[in-house]
Amino acid sequence: MSMPSTAVHLDVKKHLTSSILLWVRTDQPRQTGMDHWKGPHSGIISATPGLEEYRQIHLAEHNPGRWPATGGVETSIPVDRKIDGVAEVTFQSVLAPSQGRKQTKLAYADEINVFRRTLLYAGPPNSSRWYGVAGPDERVGARVLVYLRRRDGVGAREFRKFVKQLAPALAGTGVLKELRTQTFLPWIKKLWDTPNVAHDNPHDQRFHASLILGFTDTAARDAFFTGRVIQGLSEQLAPLVSAIHAYDVDAALTYVRNGDILPHHQE
Repeated sequence: MSMPSTAVHLDVKKHLTSSILLWVRTDQPRQTGMDHWKGPHSGIISATPGLEEYRQIHLAEHNPGRWPATGGVETSIPVDRKIDGVAEVTFQSVLAPSQGRKQTKLAYADEINVFRRTLLYAGPPNSSRWYGVAGPDERVGARVLVYLRRRDGVGAREFRKFVKQLAPALAGTGVLKELRTQTFLPWIKKLWDTPNVAHDNPHDQRFHASLILGFTDTAARDAFFTGRVIQGLSEQLAPLVSAIHAYDVDAALTYVRNGDILPHHQE
């Protein structure tokens, strides 16, 4: 799998997005926490002014790591760091995050009811990119969320450039029905330092980019992750990344779309 030339044109929408990685409490049933996040907690976030989109990515409970074994790269997801879900918050403008202080305060207070650890990854403007890879009547039946950890010694600019170049190569496979990429700024705890919830994030556990890959169904997903394309992609990623954690997604629930709060979440 070779990188296409920069002349390849893709329909892309660029956004300002933050992703909050979430681990539910373990002193109550996992589903209790996931249901609270899906229900009462979603209402707090949805009411935040200045949102373009708010989406919850519910990850499967069993997630050992879908990415195939790759020499020198961690593809097995450590049990003690396995994520339960991700909140994707996309803003209408660079000023929008400052408009939501009231709702953020409410979210801070509610986190202890649901989560034991939360980590916010922010990106600069336009670093969140959504690619138009599906036709108007095509739907996503299965998703995989992939987190990438940059290898020590690889420059941030080089890495961001590579992630940008991945999109045409992935879209060119013709099998994706959703493709989103994000690159992250260096992680800073104080950006989301909620009380009574852990925010431990050692340097060797941090991520630097994510991909969301959507497929027609689980058969198409499975074929992609066992085929030749993934082998070629692994070979190109290996010199740049020290970890590739690929999570199966149970559900992607949208609560705010195009700036409007939906009457009921949509998948």
